[in-house]
Amino acid sequence: MLPQEIIARKRDGLPLSSADISSFISGFAEGTVSPVQAAAFAMAVYFRDMTMPERVALTVAMRDSGTVLDWSDLDGPVADKHSTGGVGDNVSLMLAPILAAVGIYVPMISGRGLGHTGGTLDKFDAIPGYTTSPDNALFRKVVKEAGCAIIGQTADLAPADKTLYAIRDVTATVESIPLITASILSKKLAAGLGALILDVKTGSGAFMPTLEKSRDLARSLVDVANGAGLPTSALITDMNEPLASAAGNGLEVRNAVDFLTGKHQDARLREVTLALCAEIAAMTGIAPSVPAARKLVDGALDSGRATEHFSKMVSALGGPTDFVTQMDKHLTPAPIVRDVFAPGQGTITVIDTRGVGMAVVALGGGRTMPTDAIDHTVGFDRLAGLGAKVDARTPIARIHARDEASAADAEARLKSAYRLGDSAPLFPLIADRVMPTQ
Repeated sequence: MLPQEIIARKRDGLPLSSADISSFISGFAEGTVSPVQAAAFAMAVYFRDMTMPERVALTVAMRDSGTVLDWSDLDGPVADKHSTGGVGDNVSLMLAPILAAVGIYVPMISGRGLGHTGGTLDKFDAIPGYTTSPDNALFRKVVKEAGCAIIGQTADLAPADKTLYAIRDVTATVESIPLITASILSKKLAAGLGALILDVKTGSGAFMPTLEKSRDLARSLVDVANGAGLPTSALITDMNEPLASAAGNGLEVRNAVDFLTGKHQDARLREVTLALCAEIAAMTGIAPSVPAARKLVDGALDSGRATEHFSKMVSALGGPTDFVTQMDKHLTPAPIVRDVFAPGQGTITVIDTRGVGMAVVALGGGRTMPTDAIDHTVGFDRLAGLGAKVDARTPIARIHARDEASAADAEARLKSAYRLGDSAPLFPLIADRVMPTQ
């Protein structure tokens, strides 16, 4: 079937065969299907959805557009985690070394920022010398020696997804569940994992703002992954406020290092990070149950062993050998740093978390076009959370900006994202746990 016939069939709400989907994706990877046709296909999927067999076929086709890694030479389980994206979500930076510290290898293939959400690779680009695009030989070496390596997609890992990912970002098709599912899982399947835990966000800062839609996405991801042969489960976690007290690439790296060393740990961030770690430790058999796994990963963090694995990973991928101990020397501060105050006093009752993320983008910490450069110094830290009391002396955040114009714009955006009142609603931090369908 010609590419335009496949697009038309999906546009008209008709099912596609695995062969049709495989043909379209392989043609896109090889250049015989144009970016314009890929954009049209993405829009058709957005409006017409996909059946579960179509979603599995799309995910597998995108996986098979490149190399699939094999880690059978390692002496322990291989696993990973993926977040559907949020604001102040730097969990990966701590999760990978924590898991490495308990004997789980983590070859993490991560992405860049998408829309209002921050990207793990953009965070690591804030570290001088750190290479997010090593060749496969270096990637394997770092995983084996440090226990974890967080990198981007190499040219031969799910290349169809890498291009389609950028197209989705600028064609208003980001929120399509089948496309999100295939994009996330094609990279994870290509990474050759033995187990995967998913952190599916819900709330004002999530791509799926309602719990119902978040459950739909989690169920799609879990069922497609298991349908493609990858044992996977998911936690649905709250994104009605930033997860960490920092949002912005370099600031989230600093927050992560402070977390690992015990200097500062945001309570919500610690709970989500360790809950995800415990799920993987139990799934891989490192611990006999989730409660036992939780004790194990708590110990890996609090003992400092996870910090050692983080430091090894950073230096092995080209970053400074003293990054953890001399972070201030290596993370350049923004030219403008000042407090932001709410226009009044009271209790923070609502946070438009997406608005906070867009304020970071407006500062230069995110992209409006795929080719945009990122300023790794800008963003917010000391972000106040729901239930915090603020007034003329207690700021809602501290802004880090390149110039006065962007600072003023982002400050206005941040203020408009916060609402004050008498009491804040309570949202469960872990709203649900989605397991494979038996």
